[in-house]
Amino acid sequence: MGEMEQLRKEADSLKDQITVTRKAVQDTTLQEAAAGITVVGRVQLKTRKTLRGHLAKIYAMHWSTDSKLCVSASQDGKLIVWDSISTNKVNAIPLKSSWVMTCAYAPSGNLVACGGLDNMCSIYNLKGKDGNVKVMRELAAHTGYLSCCRFLSDSEIITSSGDCTCVLWDIETGTQKTIFAGHQGDCMSLAVSPDFKFFISGACDFTAKLWDIREDACRQTFAGHDSDINAIGFFPNGNAVITGSDDATCKLYDLRADQDLITYQDSTIMCGVTSLAPSLSGRLILAGYDDFNVNIWDSLKSERVGVLAGHDNRVSCIGVSSDGMACCTGSWDSFLKIWN
Repeated sequence: MGEMEQLRKEADSLKDQITVTRKAVQDTTLQEAAAGITVVGRVQLKTRKTLRGHLAKIYAMHWSTDSKLCVSASQDGKLIVWDSISTNKVNAIPLKSSWVMTCAYAPSGNLVACGGLDNMCSIYNLKGKDGNVKVMRELAAHTGYLSCCRFLSDSEIITSSGDCTCVLWDIETGTQKTIFAGHQGDCMSLAVSPDFKFFISGACDFTAKLWDIREDACRQTFAGHDSDINAIGFFPNGNAVITGSDDATCKLYDLRADQDLITYQDSTIMCGVTSLAPSLSGRLILAGYDDFNVNIWDSLKSERVGVLAGHDNRVSCIGVSSDGMACCTGSWDSFLKIWN
């Protein structure tokens, strides 16, 4: 055990050296750079639509790129594609396993995917020949639950799992193209960069990692949280990453500065962050919490500028449509709400 302890100490001292080196090259802070900017005025969004139809806790939702349709996954064993304007259900897909934890809409709008405690990612073709939605592919190789999945295209998807890895899949053949290993805890969430060349993963080892999809290598690791990272997203310009954690904080990490710039927290917020999404400009960060609320943060000033209250249970997922005109929240109360 003595040798292990020594190595652990050595690793910790190296980590401290890295932190010191990072801080040494920091020529300014975000607080200083944004000193001349006033805080965003009070943001008040209203519930415009409530999407009713799920019979159990909703665990995930994802917008289509057309900003009209969205897909949601619930532990009632259904994947529902909604028209967010009319609130009609476009598709209701029964799942083999009701223990679903994530869902995703392909950029093309042709496919949706989901997965969960069945350890696999199921891909459904919405544009089938006879109009029926069928399982197109089941991607099975993870040895832990599927926590998140995101399409790169109709032929590639990335999944994150409780087996501490993320995988890039070839949907056509159903095979693993690349395994991204390096996290020391369950991978809880992932997000793909706007240019589709990188993705970021957040895990229960309290860190976020930036991966190069083309080189299957971890480019950067971001520490700083005191608990599991549950939610992660790219800043809209692709130069920064936002994380949400069980330690009741969200953080903004700059990829070029290679360090965290700002923490979003409030002494009155004691519960963990479940989900997050930036506004189209990135000036606002919407974060869902265990206390049934969504808090809206000014990303430059780290001040809370609004609250979305309307759910009767934990907010499990949140998404901002790609045109930036609306946000959708999903909750354990079995409803989805569209706000703007």
